[in-house]
Amino acid sequence: MLRRASSVIGRNRWPSQSKFENLDDAGQAHYPGWDLDALKFIYEQRHVTANGHETFDTDTATKQENGLVGEYYVLSHGHYQVELLDNLDLVPATGAYIHISVPKAEKAPGFPVRAYAVVPE
Repeated sequence: MLRRASSVIGRNRWPSQSKFENLDDAGQAHYPGWDLDALKFIYEQRHVTANGHETFDTDTATKQENGLVGEYYVLSHGHYQVELLDNLDLVPATGAYIHISVPKAEKAPGFPVRAYAVVPE
């Protein structure tokens, strides 16, 4: 469900960074993100390699007062994340495989990727 909500937000608000951040009157951004328990489940129980989402950060915008705890968990355990994905609402909730091509850039904090989904019939 979170993936679908995120996808609708991304498509309806991008490329406007201000609309995508969705700031309230106090300047707090509002967008969905991954809960730490959900990240632990997919990495420790499902043994995935990476997580992806359409938003700017792994963590929900409203829960960053203690830092990016979800992002820190992912990156400190040898995994990686793919941010700012698009059209995730077109991918079924289960059964699809998402492939990405990434360069092996030494000491790079981030870089663009080509991502595509394969949906078995």
